[in-house]
Amino acid sequence: MKQLSSLHKISVSTFFIFLSLTVSGGDHYRPSAGAGEAGMGYVCIMKNGFWTSFHNQASLAYNNSFSFGFNYENRFSIKELGTRSIGMTIPVGKASLGAVYSHFGYTDFKREMTGLACAMKLSDKISAGVQVDYFSERTSGEYINNQSVTFETGLIIIPSQNIRIGVHLFNPVPNSIRKTYLPTILRVGAGTDLNKVLFAGVEAEMSSGSKLIIRTGFEYEVAKKFWIRGGFSTNNNSFSFGLGYLAKIAQIDMGFTTHEKLGVTSSVSVIFKIH
Repeated sequence: MKQLSSLHKISVSTFFIFLSLTVSGGDHYRPSAGAGEAGMGYVCIMKNGFWTSFHNQASLAYNNSFSFGFNYENRFSIKELGTRSIGMTIPVGKASLGAVYSHFGYTDFKREMTGLACAMKLSDKISAGVQVDYFSERTSGEYINNQSVTFETGLIIIPSQNIRIGVHLFNPVPNSIRKTYLPTILRVGAGTDLNKVLFAGVEAEMSSGSKLIIRTGFEYEVAKKFWIRGGFSTNNNSFSFGLGYLAKIAQIDMGFTTHEKLGVTSSVSVIFKIH
């Protein structure tokens, strides 16, 4: 009976590993934090924002207040595929620091990620950032227990007042020197403020072993401190929609992302800023 129970755990864990790989486009290690970013289809590496700072660390240089936030992603209404993330940003002199933790999975199979980031402005038009990441993947028993360390880095370039360009590179480390495989991912994007209330952007992602992904997204302030968002990704022909509201003490965001076969992923995040 004990052997049958172990085999059951292996098969269930294998199913969730396969499903998470299928729905994430191969980038299943990096957390998809931020409901506001989800609502735009994750077109975000050129924007300012709390969760954006962990998609492109260069954005952290523009966070000038102590902030912390929580995010929960409910993938296809399957609790075993839920991702919980917490983050914090701290301005320190001319630099800004950030920390993020993410937990994916359930009791018998889980992935955890911890990141420590630092960023600063190199000039009025250029900022840069870097983050060190620790990944852990384990199942119950002794079947899988992997750890890996890598880093990621990014740039934001502002060629004009209304245009921003973002570049982000994850894991520029050869897999030949590590035991656990991690993809190398390059994201390049540009965005523009079409007017005072409308932002639009486009982004391309190239990942080792995966097809090129193109994303487009927008954010529109329909009323004071209230936003609607939308986006599209060629990865699984995914459409996105989201809402955001800035209250006195917190920013609340909701995001919804579709999958052409598996349904809808919803996410919610709350961000607190202490000036």
